[in-house]
Amino acid sequence: MKLLKIELKKILTYKTFWVIIGLYFFFLALGIIMAEFMVNAMVDDINKRLPIPLPHAVLFFFPDIWQNLTFFASIRYVLIFPAIMVIILITNEFTNKTVRQNIVNGMSRNEFLLSKLQIIFLLALMITLIITLVIFTLGVVNSDEQSLSMMFDKFLFVPAFFIQMLTFLCYAFFFGFLFRNTGLSIALFTLYALIIEPVIYFFLRAPFIWENKIYPFLPVNSVIRVVEYPAIPALKKLMNFQLQDDVSLLTCTIPVIYSLVMIGIVFWVFSKKDL
Repeated sequence: MKLLKIELKKILTYKTFWVIIGLYFFFLALGIIMAEFMVNAMVDDINKRLPIPLPHAVLFFFPDIWQNLTFFASIRYVLIFPAIMVIILITNEFTNKTVRQNIVNGMSRNEFLLSKLQIIFLLALMITLIITLVIFTLGVVNSDEQSLSMMFDKFLFVPAFFIQMLTFLCYAFFFGFLFRNTGLSIALFTLYALIIEPVIYFFLRAPFIWENKIYPFLPVNSVIRVVEYPAIPALKKLMNFQLQDDVSLLTCTIPVIYSLVMIGIVFWVFSKKDL
């Protein structure tokens, strides 16, 4: 608890922390608004050529709202913001040489790493709780039927989202400690998560290049696959998407394993390298 208090004292007065977390929620809200508008625009266009029109997509009704909003909250282009914040918090310790000062003052290397993991856990939990509150509020306001069984039918997507957030932040933790430089760590992590892995995913998934089943197990993709699709039936007809009905234990386990391996590597490297 003492380690957590030390870390909280650092970040709660750190303006950059609040700016980046604010950007995460801003782009999340913007993405949700644009998604509903774009899908319904496509539905309207298709309906001009159909004898029986498709219904408009509705994102904010129970129980599908749990799946829809956790899906949009876990898109890699949105997840990158809290991940960047984690990298900044970690690399600042090396840039400002406070990591060495903490060790000199009696904190062990393992305690230092555990304090960062505690902040990552707390940040993932905080974002998940905010998302849960927003989903519940929007669901209550927009849904006509509000029986408890219907309201919480897809609530499992919330702990699934927590796993996504926590493991993605652990990936950022890995990059921050591995490279120790703020600019380099952010650049390499962003490049891998947003460009390199999607390109690898495309080539691995293209059957005319190499038919395989490796692509679901790529590190960032394994996080995204936990909540892979929103509950929008129109997408199945418009884009032939295979909609996701529930949360799979296997898909949750894969990014957790990646995270544990990365954390283990960080503990091993940090115990060997000079500060």
